[in-house]
Amino acid sequence: MAKNISAANIKELRLKTGAGMMDCKKALEASDGQIEIAIENLRKKGLATAEKKSTRIATEGLIESYIHAGSRIGVLVELNCETDFVARQIEFHNLAKDIAMQIAACQSVEYINIDQIPENVIQHERNIESAKDDILSKPKYKQDKIIEGRIQKRLKELSLMNQPFIKKPNISIEELVKEHIALLGENIRIRRFERFLLGEGLEKKSENLMNEVSKMTNL
Repeated sequence: MAKNISAANIKELRLKTGAGMMDCKKALEASDGQIEIAIENLRKKGLATAEKKSTRIATEGLIESYIHAGSRIGVLVELNCETDFVARQIEFHNLAKDIAMQIAACQSVEYINIDQIPENVIQHERNIESAKDDILSKPKYKQDKIIEGRIQKRLKELSLMNQPFIKKPNISIEELVKEHIALLGENIRIRRFERFLLGEGLEKKSENLMNEVSKMTNL
């Protein structure tokens, strides 16, 4: 039998998940008052709900900007939702800011998701891997499997949705968006982004912007 659930426990769970009061109460009762288990159950429920909403049309939203410290890198990202009401919510604005910061930090990201990567890019990556010495030295029956594994890894590096969230690396950007779909009750999608690098195309010192942005988020 579930233990008595206090108002303080319900409040704590609401603050951590953004879920409704009754959903929090039910989750705590089902987990016998264990907060972490309740969080996981709510997250699974939320992600399942998000999948159903992901096909709905999203034409409202905002364009968010992020300028990295020192004004050497800037990002513009368009984040869409279904209504102007959700577009005004602080959680939606924070999500847009986090995504823009993520794009600034992840210099390898060029596409929103793997499905957007052109076939010619995939073939180019396959040609590079196929010509590597460590591949050529292996039997043919092993080569294809190794190449495919490396290609999938490379495609994930190019895809924004597959990146670990810099503020919470145990979830991906795709999972972050789905959590906000569950939280705000509307479909949310990243439509497009543009990254601007100061002096792009000119010879300059290379720096690890991922580490710089990560340090800023921990302040």
